[in-house]
Formats: sequence, C-alpha cells, structure tokens
Amino acid sequence: MRISIENLTKIFPSRHKAGENVTAVNDMCIEIPSGKLVGLLGPSGCGKSTTLFMLSGLEKPTSGHIIFEDEDVTTLAPEKRGIGLVFQNYALYPHMTVEQNIMFPLVNMRLPKEEARQRALEAAELVQIEELLTRKPSELSGGQQQRVAIARALVKMPNVLLLDEPLSNLDARLRLQTREEIKRIQRATGITTVFVTHDQEEAMSICDQMVVMKLGVVQQMGEPQEIYDNPNNLFVANFLGTPPINIFKGKVENGGIYIGDEKVGETNVGDQEVFIGIRPEGFIYDPMGALTVNVQNVEVMGRDKTVVSTHPSSTKPTIRSIIDSDIKLPKDALQLKFNIKPNKLFLFNAETEERIYDGR
Repeated sequence: MRISIENLTKIFPSRHKAGENVTAVNDMCIEIPSGKLVGLLGPSGCGKSTTLFMLSGLEKPTSGHIIFEDEDVTTLAPEKRGIGLVFQNYALYPHMTVEQNIMFPLVNMRLPKEEARQRALEAAELVQIEELLTRKPSELSGGQQQRVAIARALVKMPNVLLLDEPLSNLDARLRLQTREEIKRIQRATGITTVFVTHDQEEAMSICDQMVVMKLGVVQQMGEPQEIYDNPNNLFVANFLGTPPINIFKGKVENGGIYIGDEKVGETNVGDQEVFIGIRPEGFIYDPMGALTVNVQNVEVMGRDKTVVSTHPSSTKPTIRSIIDSDIKLPKDALQLKFNIKPNKLFLFNAETEERIYDGR
C-alpha cells in the first residue's frame, strides 16, 4: 500500500497562550513506498506522532490530503482505513489472556470464533509468542507484551502498520532484540509500515527510509545511509550519528577550508564564513596533520580508540575522533594532529545552516 501525504498541516490551539496557535505539522509532502518500513524521526515536539495519528485517523488534519494507494482517506474513520496501530504503552487488556487480546479486533468484526482463534494463532506464531497464549499481560515481560500488541495489530491483516515509539518502554537489550524482530516481521508480511521514534540509531538500523523532522517541517527523506552521508542541513547532520558530528566555526578563503588558521581541505565554493562538520570517523592521525587539537582523554574501546579533545573553534565542549585501536599515539601528548577525510567533511552556510554542495 503506497501512502501519499500532500500538503498535510495540523494546527493546535496553544496550551500556554490563549488565542495563539501551534503548527505541529507544516505542509508535509512525502510519499511512502508500498511494502517499505519508513521511520518518522526527530526530537520531541517535531510533529512525528501527530503525523502518525493523522495517518491513523485519530487526529483530523487542518488541511492537506492523505492518500492510501489511490483512495483519499483524509476524512475516513480509523476503522475504515485498513490500518493496524501499536501504541507506546501497548494498551493490552489486563483481564484477558494473550489469545483473547489478539482475537479482540476479530471478535469486534464478528468473525466466527474458530476462524478468529486460528488467525490469532497464526499472528502469534509470526511474532513467536505462540507458547504464551494462555497467559495474562501481567505475566509477560515488556518485550513479550510488545509482541502481543504487534500480533493484535497484524491479526486484522492491515494494509498499513503504524508504530508509535514502540520500543521506548524497553531496556537496552530488549530494544535491540525487539527492533530486529520488527524488521523481520515487516519483511515477512510485506506490510507498509510507519515507525515513529526519537532514537536515530534505532531508525537507522531498521528503516528502509527515514523522514527527519524539526518543528513540524520535513528536513530530509531518504535511505538512512544516504542521509547520514549527505545531510541537507546542520540540523540533520547534528541529529544523525553516534557519537554526533563535530562542528567548527570556520571559513572558505581562496578555495581553502580553514578552521582557525589551519587549512583542513579544499573546495570550489566562494569565500564565506561557514560551519564545518567532521564526522568522528573522518579523522586520520598524522604527526604532520592539518588540524591540531588539545587532548583531554583517549578512550580505548576494543577495535577503536576515541580521542576526546577540544579546539577553540569547536561549537561543542569536546571533539570526538575515532581511529583504529592499532594506531600508536604519543603517550601523554597534550596535542595531536589529524588530517580529514574529504567525504566526512561538510560545509554549511553560516546564516541559513543549509549544506553547501561543493562538487566533491
């Protein structure tokens, strides 16, 4: 099921100031390909959950259109959209068994009991909880409850699966395990899935495509690696990456890229003040390197070393440079020098913060 979102806008009255409005989603125009898992990603308040609720029919748009395949569903009731929805808190019925929870939508649809039971079993097998059918939600772990919620959403055989921060209540180990399960289930079913998260690592690991949002506006949409490698602006570059990108105040002068007085690269853009972004993995240790940093600490993490340092032009308190653990660094050095990989260095306009494409 292809989803087209055309000029979608949602405006709420402000909770803090009478007579004022807040634009939660602002003129969104995206297309979600059929059979793909697409993540809506951004910080709290960026409009991602509001977008999901408009897709589900639980929230009515102020303007714009939502089209499933060729049908405009903008004003259609939730139960008529063919969607499965999994909430952040799972919303399981505590007095019902797992089987009864999964069967509940089918009972509402007046399906014969035996057919409903068979479909519930198939959904349980898909999410690998068939041995838990007789238990109550209170007897399940958080990860198991999450699977029950997904099975209940899938049992209706929806055209679209909507997941609202589905992993936020799980511990780190279960998050990793469950996100792999969500990807497996999505691939097994081929259902178009929209996944809301504020966790960029989560989104990058399982999504076919990501939509990065800020204050209700889409900043960039594409494959996770493509967005990471080619961010549209400083916000997107900052939001994606663990550890986050390093940002310096710098300038372009006569084709040279300068941080302070040190030339760290070359470009074909005109002379101007810029923000310079360097990914942590973009540093190459070289005693004669272009960029000098003041060392605070060196963290050894098995296969990698992370040099934690500072620089007067950095916009952040520390710089993180990731290098191979086999590289020998001078012991107790107060300063180190690095060269910069050209494909890990980005230029952003100092005023608009838009990415400057320099033809590399």
